[in-house]
Amino acid sequence: MGLFKNYDKFLKNIYSQNGEDGVINEILNELQISDGTCIEFGASKGKDNSNTFSLVEKGWRALYIESDKEKFVELTETTKNYPYVTLANKFVSSKKGLDDLNSIIFENNFDPNCVVLSIDIDSEDLRVWEVFKGTPSIVVIEINSSIKPGILNYHLDKYVGNSFSSTCITAKKKGYVLLCHTGNLIFLRKDLLRFSRLSKFYIYAPRLLYKRNWIEKSYIEEYLVYKYNKYIKKYLH
Repeated sequence: MGLFKNYDKFLKNIYSQNGEDGVINEILNELQISDGTCIEFGASKGKDNSNTFSLVEKGWRALYIESDKEKFVELTETTKNYPYVTLANKFVSSKKGLDDLNSIIFENNFDPNCVVLSIDIDSEDLRVWEVFKGTPSIVVIEINSSIKPGILNYHLDKYVGNSFSSTCITAKKKGYVLLCHTGNLIFLRKDLLRFSRLSKFYIYAPRLLYKRNWIEKSYIEEYLVYKYNKYIKKYLH
């Protein structure tokens, strides 16, 4: 299997921000999955920094959830030629109830056990995943990558966003194994691990997948750069 096999060489952006498109594509190749379903929230305007729109372009069925009304208008325009995309202008609650992810998926008659779930709401990402009952094959979840491994943090415990270690603990409890850190964390459901190239070296020590360049800058500087790249930079070119 190779002592240090991981997914770093597959990092590539089509619409994603930090190479997630390439990594997801390689995992799907390993799983021999060419068609399926995906769920992404916040989906923003559709293509911008999306971890799943490259799949939509291949004909995948998708549920896109976006709470911001202005972004949702643009999302509707972006996906108008993709009839297999279901849209929901909803706020996803981190508490169990009518507005949690389970309920929104049920309302839209979508499969909670999708192939790819992408969570990016810049806040309660981890708590939303915790209350979710579905079992996707692949989960991509945003973290605050400037919090170094070993520090436990949920959104606003001490820092904005969830930490690497808290997210990995929750993932393990839910039956997932970390495959890659891009700024987001990419997990694979444990029963599918036999198809993965990832070496046991990283399976037993997932913190070694953490990209330490994220802590070379102060938290606030890294966070502001991230937000600039995500929301502002594209309008200046």
